Amino acid sequence: MNATLATRNKSRLISDPPIAKFLFNSTKSAPLWLALRIWIGLDWFYAGFEKAIGTGWLDGGKSLLGFWKGAAAIPATGKPAITYTWYRDFLNGLIDTQSHTWFAWLIVFGEMAVGLGLIFGCLTAVAAFFGTVLNFSFMMAGSSSSNPMMFALTIFIILAWKNAGWWGLDRIVLPAIGTPWNKGYLFEHSANTDASGKTRPPKEVPQS
Repeated sequence: MNATLATRNKSRLISDPPIAKFLFNSTKSAPLWLALRIWIGLDWFYAGFEKAIGTGWLDGGKSLLGFWKGAAAIPATGKPAITYTWYRDFLNGLIDTQSHTWFAWLIVFGEMAVGLGLIFGCLTAVAAFFGTVLNFSFMMAGSSSSNPMMFALTIFIILAWKNAGWWGLDRIVLPAIGTPWNKGYLFEHSANTDASGKTRPPKEVPQS
């Protein structure tokens, strides 16, 4: 009875729809992800580059300070830019500690790094994740603009992490370094060699 029930449940397992298999598991969708990566990546890179060559960012962070103060301000009438009190307190803490002097550098080079990672498809999922962190932070501070759209599209890139960078450096990088749950061949090689570079013999499995 139990065996019959297990077989019946196994035959009824719900599989992913074809479109999901194509987008998130097939390298045939790589051209689509390449186009999306370059579009979003260029947007991020130019956003950081304009800040880097402009004023108010790398020269003290006054532009970032002004953005924080405007976002954290509570107007006499109407709704404030920030909905959640805890996030307003967080920004006020950054303002009080004059964190804009170094946080501006983090944002500028963070935006450029996200852009380059997406453009070249190097650690695509990592770059996309930090891109969503930036989008989320800007939205929490009341800045909408293109952030909601970029946030949503970048989530799809994260979901397609296995093949989003197939037409990019990830095709070489991911097999080499692997993932936290599956080591790449570089780490497998180092784990099987001693200090002199000689290959260690495989460990013997104790016989019971």
